[in-house]
Amino acid sequence: MIVRSLQDIENTDRHVKARSGTWESKRIVLAKERVGFSLHETVLYAGTETSMWYANHIEAVLCVEGEAELTDDETGEKHWISPGTMYLLDGHERHTLRPRTDFRCVCVFNPPVTGREDHDENGVYPLLTEEG
Repeated sequence: MIVRSLQDIENTDRHVKARSGTWESKRIVLAKERVGFSLHETVLYAGTETSMWYANHIEAVLCVEGEAELTDDETGEKHWISPGTMYLLDGHERHTLRPRTDFRCVCVFNPPVTGREDHDENGVYPLLTEEG
C-alpha cells in the first residue's frame, strides 16, 4: 500500500514545473510504481495558454477548482470546464487550455508517465519508460 500526500511531494523531483511557466504538476503515482497509470494534481495558471497533444498517452482530466476554456484544435470546438467537469483525450486530440482563473485538476495518464516529462515544441510528452 502506498500513502502519499501532496505535501509530501512539494519541492521534490515529483513536483514538476513546466519550462513554459504555464503550469506545475505534482506527480502522485508514477510509472515506477508499476500500476499501469500515473496520477497527478496539476495547476494551470490564470491568463496563460497551453497547447498540448498527447500523441503517446491517453489522459483523463477532472477539474476540481477554477475555470478554463478547452479548445479541440482539430475541430475548433470549445468547451467550458469548471469544477466537477471531466474531459477524456481518448483520441489523442490536439487541444489548448486557457484558464480564466488558476485551474486545478486531477489527471490520469496511460501509459503512466515517469515524472520527467514536459511538453516538447509540439505539445507532446515523450514516451519515457522506467528501467527494470
